[in-house]
Amino acid sequence: MIFSLTGKKVVVTGGCSGIGESIAVLFQQQGAEVHVIDLSLPKDPKPKINYHQADITDFEVVEQIATRISPIDILVNNAGIPQIGNLEKTSPIDFQKIFDVNVKGAYHCMLAFIPFMVTKQSGVILNMASVAASVGIPDRFGYSMTKGAIKSMTQSVAKDYIDKGIRCNCISPGRVHTPFVDGFIAKNYPDNQAEMFEKLSKTQPLGRMAQPSEIANLALYLCSDEASFISGCDYPIDGGFIYLNN
Repeated sequence: MIFSLTGKKVVVTGGCSGIGESIAVLFQQQGAEVHVIDLSLPKDPKPKINYHQADITDFEVVEQIATRISPIDILVNNAGIPQIGNLEKTSPIDFQKIFDVNVKGAYHCMLAFIPFMVTKQSGVILNMASVAASVGIPDRFGYSMTKGAIKSMTQSVAKDYIDKGIRCNCISPGRVHTPFVDGFIAKNYPDNQAEMFEKLSKTQPLGRMAQPSEIANLALYLCSDEASFISGCDYPIDGGFIYLNN
């Protein structure tokens, strides 16, 4: 079977909803033993997926999980939070919070799991960046900062560990239709939700948002043996947002 993950052990952070859930489910369907690390356990857990409740900003907790379930073959750093506001509307507290989750969280997971990959001399790390790492997006100062860091960390890890048999890449999605988007629209535009959904969709040149499953399909390829010649790359999946939106 092409893109088979049979015999692979995978960790997906933030795997209880949205993109992370789609990745976890697809990887399990492709034969992987999937472990999800998330801040909260799901109300409707998926069959054959192992869940670990943890705050990835706490390195000791992440390290304990890594020690318990390693060695793993694939780490998908998907967990992250949004933050809306320009520089002046991003308080020091806001800045620190989004940095701790989006940047330090990914760092903690790589730091905890990569020693076991080094011992095996093999492994794949996939980080979730964003189009915000490559182009300016209004009112996304803190979020853009963290995703730029993810992109840079990906390239650094790929360079430092290429001779250890470890590949590291990142994905940069455009706007994806997740529960967060629906909640954001309902909270901020309760009287014209359909209009705002259409407006946000049309910011992508293809005229719609991505589905989480589309991001998961790219993740599967990059984590599979079929992508064994790829490392240190960022993959936009954005409906043409970066290169066609001008």
